[in-house]
Amino acid sequence: MMDDNRIWEFEESLWTGDAEHYRALIDDECVMVLPETPFVMTGAQAIEAVADTPRWSKVAFSEQQVMRPQEGLITIAYKAEASRDGSSGYVAYCTTTMRRLSHEEWRVVQHQQTLSPVAGGA
Repeated sequence: MMDDNRIWEFEESLWTGDAEHYRALIDDECVMVLPETPFVMTGAQAIEAVADTPRWSKVAFSEQQVMRPQEGLITIAYKAEASRDGSSGYVAYCTTTMRRLSHEEWRVVQHQQTLSPVAGGA
């Protein structure tokens, strides 16, 4: 079973890791909803989008929830505050669902980001 610390390290690595790392952790059957066109994406489309986007330099999580609805399935929800060197912050509420393929091998099967209504504000 993946403990909470490992879950958050895994999730952080998806924000800050390179495209190859991202590709390795996203399941072929993943679906994502992101706040940019085309909004609804398959894992392959998301990987392509990430490959063309600079990675975040740092990300901080808060309001974290971890759910384990069944063995080998973990769903998390959180607020992410991310930034790139020299850029203003990105604030979104997110969910990620990951499934275990084998011992210690996990893949993301769902991810969603909703921009915070106060992003760039207060």
